[in-house]
Amino acid sequence: MWFKIGNKSGMELVQVAILVAIAVALGLIFKTQITDFVNRTFEGLKSFS
Repeated sequence: MWFKIGNKSGMELVQVAILVAIAVALGLIFKTQITDFVNRTFEGLKSFS
């Protein structure tokens, strides 16, 4: 038998995969907003130097 009933490592792997998929989807949806935020942040950091 390849898996045991009640094996939690498989469930943890599924949870991590779902979280990664959600993070990628959110990144694709909000790509322009994230890019604008990062650019503004770096511009602000450049003004300090």
